Amino acid sequence: MQYCNVIIYSYHYLLDPKIAERVSRELSKDCIVVFDEAHNIDNVCIESLSTDITEDSLRKATRGARNLERKVAELKETDQEKLRTEYEKLVQGLRSAEESRREDAFMANPTLPDDLLEEALPGNIRRAEHFVTFLKRFIEYLKTRMKVRQVISETPPSFLAHLKEHTFIEKKPLRFCAERLASLARTLELTNIEDYQPLQEVATFATLVATYESGFLLILEPFESDTAEIPNPVLHFVCLDAAIAIKPVFERFRSVIITSGTISPLEMYPRMLNFSTVVQESYSMSLARRSFLPMIVTRGSDQASISTSFQVRNEPGVVRNYGTLLTEFAKITPDGMVVFFPSYLYMESIISMWQGMGILDDIWKYKLILVETPDAQETSLALETYRTACCNGRGAVLLCVARGKVSEGIDFDHHDLMKHKEAAELERIREMEVQAKAPTRLTTAVDDDYGMDDGLDDDLMDIDGF
Repeated sequence: MQYCNVIIYSYHYLLDPKIAERVSRELSKDCIVVFDEAHNIDNVCIESLSTDITEDSLRKATRGARNLERKVAELKETDQEKLRTEYEKLVQGLRSAEESRREDAFMANPTLPDDLLEEALPGNIRRAEHFVTFLKRFIEYLKTRMKVRQVISETPPSFLAHLKEHTFIEKKPLRFCAERLASLARTLELTNIEDYQPLQEVATFATLVATYESGFLLILEPFESDTAEIPNPVLHFVCLDAAIAIKPVFERFRSVIITSGTISPLEMYPRMLNFSTVVQESYSMSLARRSFLPMIVTRGSDQASISTSFQVRNEPGVVRNYGTLLTEFAKITPDGMVVFFPSYLYMESIISMWQGMGILDDIWKYKLILVETPDAQETSLALETYRTACCNGRGAVLLCVARGKVSEGIDFDHHDLMKHKEAAELERIREMEVQAKAPTRLTTAVDDDYGMDDGLDDDLMDIDGF
């Protein structure tokens, strides 16, 4: 890559520290970095430092730790000198480990602050067998925390205080977990790295929760949904400050350009990403023909008011009216339709209710129904099927998310005659409030960090026709 003049790749190769370390470390500081279609860059930054841990991943992490323990014991019998050499390097500090990691990046890690690279690892995780025992103890603590019957929301300092009180695990060794696991993986020369992915996720979580005191929130949910009765707990470690992930980019490169056709308002992004602009310009858009025909609908066919606000969004009457509206447009639209929802959670909820009401069966009579998912491969397949249906059949209805992968600059030329968009961008913030069961904490973070008020009344569904 150092011989290329122009490099085009995904945001994650720069913003996700686990990926950027492998791919982008050789780029010169004189490079000009351009983030195109950057209206969603804050979401990418947040996702790059957020992680979810489930009971299933903890069980797999436990198996991974046992496998590591067995391999360490085997290596002690066959080549104890290798473990001794690794121990001596770790005593000297992480700087030497950082140099070897650049030579052979086997396992990706979150970026560590420079001051940590100068330190020696804490004594209780230097030896391989001690570190594996340390990881197993931390995993068992997480399993215990999962056994709750109500939603728990807490900050990293609160989590670390509870951890220390019950397990005597200090904050400092947690900060080195990801780097120590990567070093051990190289020493053991692991080949089936996929088997240790859940263990790596736990180590990454340990490093992040011990490194950042602010800008993050831990949310433990015992059920998948409000109506579920069987516990399926998930520990969400959520980044609330997009500036944390993009800060290394601004510090490393001299010229960073953020551009998109839908960045609005311009003044919000410098505050949200915590940088100062040298040049800030906005250019008006002109169209050769009248191709943008917006229409706002506030009432259904029964003249009842329809809205996607949280107070009424799941009422059967509102959901039925939205479904009826979509069905009527499916009857008269000759080609493709793209329906945008404010979030994956709301989209899944509405699809489930439409299925129970028989609305999806009515739409099936006129068009194929496709759904965007968080999985990139599944979404790509849905897009290809959508285009094929538009070219060879009666068209299709593509249900997707306003800030998802489908909305990221994908060209629907000749395939999309109708767009439905439910609610507005700040619905995502409200969705996070409800899902996190911590609206006060999140709203305070938004107001304090960015000086913004999300007091918009996103009660409208607009239909953009082309």
